[in-house]
Amino acid sequence: MSDHAKGLLFTTLAMLVITPDALLIRLVETDVWTLTFWRGVLSATGLLIGIALFYRRRFFAVMLAPGIPGLWIGGLFGVTTVIFVWGITHTSAANTLLIISTGSMFAAGFSWLILKEVLARRTVLAIAGTLVGLLIIVGGDLGGGSLEGDLAALAVAAFSGLNFTLIRRYAVTDMVPTLTFGGIVTAVIALLVSAPVALHGTDPINITGMSLVMLPLAFALQFIGARYLPAPEVSLFFLLEAVLAPLLVWAVINEHPGTQTFYGGAVIITALALHAVWGLRRVR
Repeated sequence: MSDHAKGLLFTTLAMLVITPDALLIRLVETDVWTLTFWRGVLSATGLLIGIALFYRRRFFAVMLAPGIPGLWIGGLFGVTTVIFVWGITHTSAANTLLIISTGSMFAAGFSWLILKEVLARRTVLAIAGTLVGLLIIVGGDLGGGSLEGDLAALAVAAFSGLNFTLIRRYAVTDMVPTLTFGGIVTAVIALLVSAPVALHGTDPINITGMSLVMLPLAFALQFIGARYLPAPEVSLFFLLEAVLAPLLVWAVINEHPGTQTFYGGAVIITALALHAVWGLRRVR
């Protein structure tokens, strides 16, 4: 299997695994900071267990291999997780995930800036298209309480694009262990803001399933895929979650995305899909 095929496989699996994440967040009854704290602690724990079982005697060598770049990547991932949880609890799941799907365009910009990769004409056109879609979505929330959530999702898109670019920059090193540091950063930030302790009803089951199993597996697959694919292409796979997750939330808890979100989302998905198809044709 070629490196590109490996990247496609790992990244597709990552998006399929993480698709129920938005629904599980909606089903959790506790406050956002308690959820964020346990999300950080349990995801770091799950990753440590997985890395220990997979690498065994090489555990400590693998954990230390990312070095200083790994601390930057893990720290940025931890901050991004906090912003994501806060954002998705302050706007609709559809808004959040559609806006985050524009991360491929941020990744293209950071790849040009950091890796000196030339922006193709199709990428410039796709950036213009996604900006139009963003304006439609965010414009519908001006003056409403969900605008802050939309802006948080935009920050997640930017940080994710930067992180995938950095992973690509240090592709010779396995950056999956940095996710454990990211989980610790997430938990520490949540503790600094409040004292998250209370869980209600089925919260322990939902949070444990989400954070201890689903997130470590999905993020590990995502980071592995980012070693084999250009950062913009990795970020394009957020389209899969952006389409499937809101439909799942709508079907289970009847959270309607809203008319302008449909229109803006259609523009974003069309722009990114055309960008992907155009790029694949050039690769062939």
